[in-house]
Amino acid sequence: MHALRSIAVLLWAFWIGCSAAHAERKVALVIGNSAYRNVAKLKNPVNDAALVATMFKNAGFESVTSRFDLNLNEMRKALREFGAKARDAQLAVIYYAGHGIELDGTNYLIPTDATIESDTDVLDEALSLDRMLVAVEPAKQLRLVILDACRDNPFAKTMKRTIASRSIGRGLAKVEPNAPNTMIAFAAKAGSTAADGDAANSPFALAITEHLPKPGLDLRKAFGFVRDDVLKSTGNRQEPYVYGSLGGDDVSIVPAPAAPVAAPNTADNARRDYELALQASDKDAWEAYLQRYPTGFYADLARVQLRKAVAEETRLKAERAKPQEPGHGEGEKPMVVDARARDDGGSGEKVAALAMPPARPPFSDSELATSLQLELRRLGCLDAAVSGDRDAASARALGQFNGIARTSFETATPSLAALDALKARSSRICPLSCQSGYRVDDDSCVKIVCPSSSELRPDGSCARSEKPVAKRDNARPEPAPRPAPAAIDLSRPQPGEPPPGSLSLGARVTIQSSACGPGKVLELIGGSNRANIPRQRRCIAAN
Repeated sequence: MHALRSIAVLLWAFWIGCSAAHAERKVALVIGNSAYRNVAKLKNPVNDAALVATMFKNAGFESVTSRFDLNLNEMRKALREFGAKARDAQLAVIYYAGHGIELDGTNYLIPTDATIESDTDVLDEALSLDRMLVAVEPAKQLRLVILDACRDNPFAKTMKRTIASRSIGRGLAKVEPNAPNTMIAFAAKAGSTAADGDAANSPFALAITEHLPKPGLDLRKAFGFVRDDVLKSTGNRQEPYVYGSLGGDDVSIVPAPAAPVAAPNTADNARRDYELALQASDKDAWEAYLQRYPTGFYADLARVQLRKAVAEETRLKAERAKPQEPGHGEGEKPMVVDARARDDGGSGEKVAALAMPPARPPFSDSELATSLQLELRRLGCLDAAVSGDRDAASARALGQFNGIARTSFETATPSLAALDALKARSSRICPLSCQSGYRVDDDSCVKIVCPSSSELRPDGSCARSEKPVAKRDNARPEPAPRPAPAAIDLSRPQPGEPPPGSLSLGARVTIQSSACGPGKVLELIGGSNRANIPRQRRCIAAN
């Protein structure tokens, strides 16, 4: 038991270690310089730094280092130590509030002990912004430097210029970071100064602590809101500015909260489970469904299906109870066959049982009739609409199929065996009959179109139109036309036909007959007396 407890403790510690290793590590360094020794003290930088440090701690930063009123050596040490922490961090931030100066396009941050009497003293007495960028550079995802150091610098007013052409700015100079995913935020845009504020904190610090910690808010938007607030509070005299660029993904100081898990939709679950039960479609499946979903729309449908399943089960039991004559009918075959075999070395008998095939989902009478009618229409045997009833048209169509396919299914009562036989046919089996003026083309009837000089005859052929010929007055009168021969009824047997019953259903044969005009023969299509399908006759062109 003690060993198991030790293993559990080790696994828990390993899990905690892995979770901490995969968590996003964020570190921050906050510096506020107010107590300058050689120029007037600043009121707000220490207050601003304390406010920003608290904001980072509340935002979930693992390490927040606060340093106030640092001299040059202390600033160098703080940056060196922070650079070591940034190596293991995904996000590293430095916030600096105090004096800064721009010299020949390079920005410097001024420690509290700086003595700057000439422009060249800046190189020895101040710390360049590049040193801060080096400190945040090891971070893996985001490097952020926030400078509230654009105040009107008193050193610039008193120090001497060693070279007249040397540039010394009032604020900080524009900077473009070289490292990717690096942002530098100025309290005021390049070349302008920032207000220290009349309150305990500067307008820039107040806006930062208001917008940066908003969960899920992208940094670019956050600094946009900071800009708007500072412009408003300073009467458009101070405009913060951001330099650098980030990728397309949103980057925030505080991640967005996890989206709440949507509550399961009971109606959707009921519908999904109803469809699963419908696939099984047996008594047990419907009883299990109703036990889980006793009420509702799908529960009512399930009860109907349950009654059908029980009725089908009762019917099958009754059919199995009836004695079956061997070799007759299309009833169910035995599901268990005893196969007896002897081992090579022994005399014992082994019995093997064939597994039962999967049960067919039960069909209602209407469903079975509908399926049969759909298949008969597909095979060209049924022209009537699908009704789902046992009607005379369906019986005639099934009888026609029996005659052509040489089957003997009961035409008055639909059966699963007949449905299986219909589904086994892949294409039309019953001949296509077209109305007058149309002809058969593959599996469809197309209208007969005669040339402009011809006309369509009742038998479906095209004949040349006869134009009237003008006659002279003294022309010999023509004899009266002979009366047209009486129309021949093709529904009756014609001379020379094979006797009834000699042609199988659908069989075709042509004979010479006076019933058709010159150049035509009589085509006979076999019918079936048993299926009540008469023999068909029509005149076609002789080959």
